[in-house]
Amino acid sequence: MQATPPLLEVSGVTVRFGGIVALDQVSFDVQQGTIAGLIGPNGAGKTTLFNCLSRLYTFSEGRINFEGHPLTDHPPHGIASLGIGRTFQNLALFRTMSVRDNVMLGGHCRSSSGFLSNALRLPGVRREEEELSARADEAIRLMDLGDVAQRPVADLPFGTQKRVELARALMSRPKLLLLDEPAGGLNHEEVDGLRQLLKRIQQELKLTMLLVEHHMNLVMRVSDQVVALDFGKKIADGTPAEVQGNPDVIKAYLGVEA
Repeated sequence: MQATPPLLEVSGVTVRFGGIVALDQVSFDVQQGTIAGLIGPNGAGKTTLFNCLSRLYTFSEGRINFEGHPLTDHPPHGIASLGIGRTFQNLALFRTMSVRDNVMLGGHCRSSSGFLSNALRLPGVRREEEELSARADEAIRLMDLGDVAQRPVADLPFGTQKRVELARALMSRPKLLLLDEPAGGLNHEEVDGLRQLLKRIQQELKLTMLLVEHHMNLVMRVSDQVVALDFGKKIADGTPAEVQGNPDVIKAYLGVEA
């Protein structure tokens, strides 16, 4: 039986900023329906790689394939419609708007109606709005936001705002969701709640996720695969247990030989 091709293929990706090599021949695959964690000390190249996947950065060597096709065939503004969603370290929510309105905004990158059809309120626009509304309800349910759906985002705790951003990202119906430090600023209880939410998303939506995260407990408990970077190079790639015990990973984090 032929093996299922990976959803994401990163092959020999190199990024240079002047004389600095931010990524050096990085290669790894992410299989459909899995959660992959991307770890490494500060300056390891994790955010640079995320920005390559979002087409915010251009890599000088290598290739990135998504569903078997080169990512570079698509402009940066077409990445969301291609099926790649992303959250950011710094929340970019509309704080005076309600949770539901913030979530709804996440679906407009996939809407097809233009200015004229919206102005004339054509039937296709109404159908599209009904579909967006139903998807917002589902995203709010998945993120346990039903009790605060009509409240302004500014009134909510930081951990709840993180879930709003995640719900908004789901509205674009991504096939691959890039999570940039989703546990940043969360307390222990909130991190465990995030872990449960990510596993629920994976199971219910069959969604593939790639997360950059410094919270090692979360990464090791939620990921099917972990990729470790150090000084722009890949130093490990395997199961959480394999990567945790890798001498190069221990040295990169602790500065000592295993």
